[in-house]
Amino acid sequence: MGGAVERRVAWRRVPEAGEPLARVRLRTGRDLEVCDVSDGGVLADGQARLLPGTHVDVHVVSLTGRVLVRCRVVRSVVSRLDGVGVCYRSALAFQQPVDTRTAGYGLPEAVGEGPTPEGSRYPALATQVAPPHEQGLST
Repeated sequence: MGGAVERRVAWRRVPEAGEPLARVRLRTGRDLEVCDVSDGGVLADGQARLLPGTHVDVHVVSLTGRVLVRCRVVRSVVSRLDGVGVCYRSALAFQQPVDTRTAGYGLPEAVGEGPTPEGSRYPALATQVAPPHEQGLST
């Protein structure tokens, strides 16, 4: 049995606790806690049951405010059960790339929805997380 092939296209990073990108909100109103993020998507925990292969709209904080981004649910598994209920860990792939590495997480002009009023500045970025194959980890 050979080693796993690394399929990740973009670097991932773990957002800091107080950072605006530490949480995203589904268009339906449910919040998701971001485990890690890249320009291509997020890995997030939440109580929303998301079915793999379906599409959802997610509000992502950008330099100009919140931007609604269409996502495909790549995978979703039960990550924990507790007295509150079921928590799911879901991988969401952005339909358009979102620049999550530069200050403000701005969408590229070609795919952005245009500026919204009263955007705000955000704290410095958290440390970058290299893909497992560059960290010497096997998956």
